[in-house]
Amino acid sequence: MNDDILQGFLQAIQPSSLAATAIGSFLGIVVGMIPGMTISSGIIILLPLTFVLDPSISISLLLGLYVGGMLGGSFSAILLNIPGTPSAAATALDGYPLSARGEPGRALGVAVLASFGGGLFSFLCLFLIAPRLADLALSFRAPDLFSLVFLGLTIICSFAAKSWIKGLLSAVIGLAIVTIGQDPIMGTARFTFGDVNLLSGINFLAALIGLFAVPQLIQSLDGKQVINTEKRTVSISLRNLLPMSTDLRRMFLPVSIGGVLGSILGMLPGAGGPIAAFMSYDYTRKTTDNSEEFGKGAIEGIAAPEAANNAVTGGALVPMMTLGIPGDPVTAILIGALLIHGLAPGPLLFIERADFAYGIIFSFFWANIFNLIIALATLRLLVKLVATPRTILMPTIGILCVVGSYALRNSLFDVYVMFFFGLLGLTMKWLNIPVVPLLLALVLGPQLEENLRIALISSQGDLSVFFLSPFSAFFLGLAVISVIWSIKSSQRVKSKNLTTSLKHGI
Repeated sequence: MNDDILQGFLQAIQPSSLAATAIGSFLGIVVGMIPGMTISSGIIILLPLTFVLDPSISISLLLGLYVGGMLGGSFSAILLNIPGTPSAAATALDGYPLSARGEPGRALGVAVLASFGGGLFSFLCLFLIAPRLADLALSFRAPDLFSLVFLGLTIICSFAAKSWIKGLLSAVIGLAIVTIGQDPIMGTARFTFGDVNLLSGINFLAALIGLFAVPQLIQSLDGKQVINTEKRTVSISLRNLLPMSTDLRRMFLPVSIGGVLGSILGMLPGAGGPIAAFMSYDYTRKTTDNSEEFGKGAIEGIAAPEAANNAVTGGALVPMMTLGIPGDPVTAILIGALLIHGLAPGPLLFIERADFAYGIIFSFFWANIFNLIIALATLRLLVKLVATPRTILMPTIGILCVVGSYALRNSLFDVYVMFFFGLLGLTMKWLNIPVVPLLLALVLGPQLEENLRIALISSQGDLSVFFLSPFSAFFLGLAVISVIWSIKSSQRVKSKNLTTSLKHGI
């Protein structure tokens, strides 16, 4: 076994493999920055080019793109408040306010280092305890997955603290939207109104682009909303690009939370980066003393989701390599790439080609290293994007959003969906209705319904099935604690604000 590890390490440090990993990381950062371009689509575009390459070089290239894409999504989220990937939506909550305060370099530096920390932790999980954790994830059944998703939905409570009615209304709208399309169990059409474009449901990425990009573009037309670019480019010096020592101390806890949650949730098929990012954001806010800073540019609010979504990458590779089960859409494509080269992922991979399996693991490690180096090297250039005249920048972003929405399925219908959700997001902003509950409902709704119905069908309608499973009962218990914690935290913040107001009044 030690010989296989050595052979895998030597395979990963070959100049051709390292070059492929570096190129993949750079391409991934660029793809992740473009709204509408997904990591999956970037890998699919590159996949035909890998047919003529050596398997180790091909996988190194694709792994680099996978890891880089997760980080790239945070750049546009921080600089422009337009998440490049669904996972970066949580990063935008504090990343953009910090950037708008004139510290874009600091925000990006925190994101880069947190992503590296989360990726490094997931590498250790992948290398040390992959088979055991994969077995645990595989043992989850429909009731367990439902309870896990339900736990994720309780995060809505935290984001709706100012107005429970508006928060619940936002969540209900999101849950209603995810029912459009085909019934996940029966396969019958629901709420399609005879339109074949709605049979596959509402494209989440088109909705995401609309909810974040269109309101931002429309607000930029108002002179009051135009941010002084001169102020925002103050932090371009190399010294200001790296987090301060106080920031590093504040990052330790959120990076730890994000790394653990991201690695674990990454191994659960279907959980993915958005759930891990928002759960990490929520639990970090509950465990820090400065929770009132969240949403206004808190360092912890950037570090937690970024560590989580990069940790998901290593976690998703665990079931892919040890069991042949994809943890997310990207690893499903990676399985196809391995099969094309005559390599079947699964337990036999570690028996028949253990050297290649460890080569993949070490290539993932180098992908995180190159991600850090390339991101820091190009950070100053990326920060300068905010100095681009908004008369050029905003129309360009608008065109990219339209092109990105169309490219999702080569359909103009997705462009219409993007504009519809843009108007919806703008209306909700005007009415002061939080968008995050709707976003979470769009992400979690399909899994919630599918696992709920499968569990009830298997138990013939017996609700006790959700309490008999230890995993399910544990997740439901955490959900109850999460709600109670959110209520108490909200009351504590309101009490603190009231006390402050009375002191100023006196």
